Amino acid sequence: MTKDYREITRDISAYTAEMRKLAPEAMQGFNALSKGAGADGALDKKTKELIALAIGITQRCDGCIGFHAKALHGLGATRQEIADVVAMSVYMGGGPALMYGADALRAWDQFAEAA
Repeated sequence: MTKDYREITRDISAYTAEMRKLAPEAMQGFNALSKGAGADGALDKKTKELIALAIGITQRCDGCIGFHAKALHGLGATRQEIADVVAMSVYMGGGPALMYGADALRAWDQFAEAA
């Protein structure tokens, strides 16, 4: 079964919207953490998103892969940069990371295709 990362991110977004209603303070805290951690600093936003994608791959998180692949596409990351992140993730995470790394490349391709 092929995963559709555009659909995965739409579905998760719908439920995180529900979470903003049900647990607004917790979600505001998460959003503030996300904004602060992702802001340009010693590392730029693109580098930080590449790191986040690698973590999503090694943690086997479809939602993380989808959202960070989408963000990376928007930040101008190349398919080769995604492949390099996948390679490093496989090095650090072994076979399971390869399976999710392939999904990360698929996610980037899906967002590139939709653009």
